[in-house]
Amino acid sequence: MAEIKLTKNELRVQQLRLAQLDKYLPTLQLKKAMLQAQVQEARLELEKLQEQYRVQHRQVEEYAALFSSHGTIEFPEAVKIEKINKRFENIAGVEVPYFDGITFAPYNYTLFDTPAWADSSIRGLRKLAEASAAVEVGREKKAALERELREVSIRVNLFEKILIPRAKRNIKKIKVFLGDLQLTAVSQAKIAKSKIVAKHARSLSYA
Repeated sequence: MAEIKLTKNELRVQQLRLAQLDKYLPTLQLKKAMLQAQVQEARLELEKLQEQYRVQHRQVEEYAALFSSHGTIEFPEAVKIEKINKRFENIAGVEVPYFDGITFAPYNYTLFDTPAWADSSIRGLRKLAEASAAVEVGREKKAALERELREVSIRVNLFEKILIPRAKRNIKKIKVFLGDLQLTAVSQAKIAKSKIVAKHARSLSYA
């Protein structure tokens, strides 16, 4: 840290800096509180999405053995993902993703040539893929909010523990120095005045 100048001009600079820090800190603290609430909400939302995935996964497992019993349907191709659709919203200054469905690659098969369970199985697998994608987007959302919260928390700590205390110490140091300087100047003025008075008194006694 550079040594500060012990001048009136530097005092004004430090006082202005402190005023700006004090003015901006509440905004940062509010943003931190908002992000903390959003992070908690994102964590709960992710837990719900993970539970939905587990439920869907158990349902698929019930008929998973059937997938190999019909050679005309390529189930991996039937649930091949072409695009995971997302939308983004600004929350407390950070763009966070929201799951907006899945676009599956085109896959055609003839219902007349497949057993009844095949169509429902494909729907179940696609629901499982959607549940998995929703979990991944939920993780992205939580990670984005947590990352922003860490950055804002660092700035709040910087303001509260370093920048504001430093500005206050600088102001106090300058004020003490200027006060001592003024006291010294007053003392010197009094001494000079006393000498003038004494000299004047001696000149009168010789008159």
